[in-house]
Amino acid sequence: MQNFPALQPHILIKPDGSKTIDFANPKGVKALNAALLSHYYQVKFWDVPAGYLCPPIPGRADYVHHLADLLAKDNQSVVPKGTTIKGLDIGTGANVIYPIIATRSYGWQMVGTDIDAVSIKSANTIINSNSVLTNYIDVRQQDNQQHIFTGVVKPDEHFDFCMCNPPFHQSAEQAKAVSQQKIQNLNKNKSKRGSYVSHQKLNAVPNFAGQSNELWCEGGELQFIQRMIAESREYASQIRWFSSLVSKKDNLLHLYKSLHKLGITDVKTVEMSQGQKVSRFVAWRF
Repeated sequence: MQNFPALQPHILIKPDGSKTIDFANPKGVKALNAALLSHYYQVKFWDVPAGYLCPPIPGRADYVHHLADLLAKDNQSVVPKGTTIKGLDIGTGANVIYPIIATRSYGWQMVGTDIDAVSIKSANTIINSNSVLTNYIDVRQQDNQQHIFTGVVKPDEHFDFCMCNPPFHQSAEQAKAVSQQKIQNLNKNKSKRGSYVSHQKLNAVPNFAGQSNELWCEGGELQFIQRMIAESREYASQIRWFSSLVSKKDNLLHLYKSLHKLGITDVKTVEMSQGQKVSRFVAWRF
């Protein structure tokens, strides 16, 4: 807090004397993210436009570090560092979190892509405002929603890995319903926790906002990743490891079948956990 005074107004004191923030308050969550990025990654400016996703830093870092472990298996169990390693982040968003963590943790070169012009502008603002990022991260706009790699991966370009956090809902209605449920759960928890949050509005705007392209697509995450698998065949010689988060465990079997149909046998499923939340990503190569 002393090094990041903007976080101070959002600090709450719990009955046991420990400190927390109101995670239903988007301003508080944004301030916490900015403080974490400043402290751990030396990123002095970070912001996202109103209504865009403000992701939790620890969970995003988990994905990057597990990818580093995957690369280490092909490098005598040593995580490769430096600009000779190049990664591709599909759907980097306005927050450009994955490239920031990858670059600041391992010195990798990163390319982030997105279909949303506002996200591209926001990502560039963050990169250009931090000298520790400017020579390491490039962002590119994907102009065709039906393509994932085509149009953003150059013909002579090679990547050591790609990563993706796909939109997981199948429709705007489904995304809205889930957000409303999260709001209700937060409000219930607030009521139970007592006075240290009683001064906060129980109908606070949720911190898990997001634009349509960030939250949902036709067919949800399953169809998105299946398109990613199908298109990956064309880039087998340019990208060593393909990977994507899979939020719904039930989708794994369908994805394995899609990979098997392409004759892909080198497939890894990596489990990750943050507190009570368990997530995973699937990685494959030809």
